[in-house]
Amino acid sequence: MTTLNQQALDYHEFPRPGKISVESSKPCATAQDLSLAYTPGVAEPVREIAKNPENAYRYTNKGNLVAVITDGTAILGLGNLGPLASKPVMEGKGILFKRFANIDVFDIEVNAPSIESFIETVVNISPTFGGINLEDIAAPHCFVIEKALKERLDIPVFHDDQHGTAVIICAGLLNALEIQGKKLEDVKLVCLGAGAAGLAGMRLLISMGAKKENMLLVDSKGVIHAERSDLNVYKQEFAKDTPLRTLTEAMHGADVFIGVSGSNLVSQDMIKSMAPRPIVFAMANPDPEILPSEAHAARDDLIMATGRSDFPNQVNNVLGFPFIFRGALDARAKQITEKMLIAAVKALAELAREPVPEEVLKAYNAKEMTFGKDYILPKPFDPRLIERIPPAVAKAAD
Repeated sequence: MTTLNQQALDYHEFPRPGKISVESSKPCATAQDLSLAYTPGVAEPVREIAKNPENAYRYTNKGNLVAVITDGTAILGLGNLGPLASKPVMEGKGILFKRFANIDVFDIEVNAPSIESFIETVVNISPTFGGINLEDIAAPHCFVIEKALKERLDIPVFHDDQHGTAVIICAGLLNALEIQGKKLEDVKLVCLGAGAAGLAGMRLLISMGAKKENMLLVDSKGVIHAERSDLNVYKQEFAKDTPLRTLTEAMHGADVFIGVSGSNLVSQDMIKSMAPRPIVFAMANPDPEILPSEAHAARDDLIMATGRSDFPNQVNNVLGFPFIFRGALDARAKQITEKMLIAAVKALAELAREPVPEEVLKAYNAKEMTFGKDYILPKPFDPRLIERIPPAVAKAAD
């Protein structure tokens, strides 16, 4: 076992197991405190909430409490390992919500025998929460689940693997296009991976001006084209009349490659065949579709991003979901709309173009960070994120 593996296990086990805990937000040190915290004092807010459910936001933590919920069918890059094995990831999301946006989280791992039972479970527990963050749920079930919950609940429902990833992709791509002198509405784009992140990313890009006719989606069986009979309804949305069948063929002349698939699926020859000044987002974790060293060896005119923190331009969801939820909760939004997502995209993209504060440079042990090929997205520990994104999202709330 490597040192890093053991460090990770020790981190999760000591000094006590797990990564999150529940802390009291009110004093409970005297008999008077106890009489207010529980009986008889607790009866007063109960009566007020019974009169008007909106009072739950006044007298409880509902308005700052998010459920991070999964069925464990798509855990990171590890696949369907079940709900219990997903708990470390859900606790990790809880840490990120708290650290970056001061949002409290209950992580909930659901052993659901069907999509319907999962949906009913979430609906039944929803009164507790101000928002629902769906996590690590396999496609295409995730689309069905999110749609049903958004229709049935009056609090924000957000599938981070779809929309969180989409927001960061779009923000980074807007800036990369600016640097490369290209326009979103003109570029030819190839997306490898037609699951939650890929489909949501393409939809959001289209909403921001990209042309569907300029997009090619590729899954494990090749290009998603109109003659295929194995496509679900979500992939059919992007099926094209095209003679192209393979990733190699699709990449020829492409301006943009977005990878949300698996490791080592893109070759240097594919990179060489792309259009001048290409953009490559290889975001498979832990190993990208192509390593930056290989991509840069093939082309010296590209902009490269990955999902890893040890390479420049990390496409990291923590830049999105804590702040999107913060804005939604602050606005008491009933849904997180496309308009709110686009507001988050623009706020992120604009922040990366501004001078980087000294405290951020110190946090990353860097002498400088300047908007350019190696800096197209803000860093997660940039304190300006909480100042910029939530207000933009809240302002865009319906």
